[in-house]
Amino acid sequence: MIPYGRQDITQEDIDAVVETLTSDYLTQGPAVPKFEAAICRATGAGHAVAVNSATSALHLACLALELGPGDLLWTSPITFVASANVARLCGADVDFVDIDAGTFNMSAGALADKLRSAKAAGRLPKVIIPVHMCGQSADMKKIGELAHAYGVKVIEDASHAIGGSYDKKTVGACQYSDIAVFSFHPVKIVTTAEGGVACTQSADLAAKMALLRSHGVTRDEGLMTRPSEGPWYYQQLDLGLNYRLTELQAALGNSQLDRLGDYVARRNELAQRYDAELAGLPLDLPRRQDDAYSAFHLYVIRIDAAQRRRVFEDLRANGIGVNVHYIPVHRQPYYESLGFKPGDFPVAEDYYSRAISIPLYAGLSDADQDEVILALKRALDAQSSGPAG
Repeated sequence: MIPYGRQDITQEDIDAVVETLTSDYLTQGPAVPKFEAAICRATGAGHAVAVNSATSALHLACLALELGPGDLLWTSPITFVASANVARLCGADVDFVDIDAGTFNMSAGALADKLRSAKAAGRLPKVIIPVHMCGQSADMKKIGELAHAYGVKVIEDASHAIGGSYDKKTVGACQYSDIAVFSFHPVKIVTTAEGGVACTQSADLAAKMALLRSHGVTRDEGLMTRPSEGPWYYQQLDLGLNYRLTELQAALGNSQLDRLGDYVARRNELAQRYDAELAGLPLDLPRRQDDAYSAFHLYVIRIDAAQRRRVFEDLRANGIGVNVHYIPVHRQPYYESLGFKPGDFPVAEDYYSRAISIPLYAGLSDADQDEVILALKRALDAQSSGPAG
């Protein structure tokens, strides 16, 4: 089976983890701060707070922006459920903004219309989470301008997009946002096995997230409410969580980051090969933005909705590990129980009905990619020539 995505683990990665495993620290040692500093260098962020998943990073970002009961968060319906769930974990309400049909990202035009209506209704969101779907940045300049005009905070869900760029700056520099979040799940661009990070240019937001990731506890005497009682002393200043990244994970991440540029360049090379080889077939290819350089976490094609399942199953049967990213969040039973229904976000629903993610990862060989292309052409030919039933 050729998977849609997979990690690339080298001997250098293994050596880095083993070295840490035999060191004095398995948690709360030097590897995590080193990883955070490397993330800042890679993204242009002023501060980075590493945690055990991108979901944790999104949650901490919402908490740092003081999202809570009575507040409202908007995100894209085409994302993993975590982008919406973190609002509910804060006690806030959730709504969605439909996507752009070409980029699969939150539509800036739809956002502008929805913000005007929300202001008139007296129910503006406190936070917006645009999602950089497949690794290509959303239209952050327009989204940022709208957010500023309406007094809304912005968290970039850049889980797919480390190593990408937008408007001449690296994704994660928070040029048009308050916080940007990356994922280091094994199928992402680089991995820490599981892990995430929140980047920001705000020292205050970084300090808040760092405090909350470790129980809200500090040993910093400068933050304490009364004098220290001794070298053992600590204080809990807030109700926090245990979202820490381990030293082992950070060591793997530090090693992987050395290859970030190479990984993203290879993904773009493979995407360009798909563009050339799949042109002219009865499918829609992903659209590039002129002002963005995609990290290409995913390569999503769209085919006729009536053929999607049969083509999907044909590819799987022939050893091509395709997938679908994502089922619209508002169509999940939990969110339907909150009042969302079919037809609420028609562009997202049309996208979902036609989308297939085909294999794309840095270790994909040209030969294996050729096998994917041939299998896809055969599957499409079979559907066009075979019986409809």
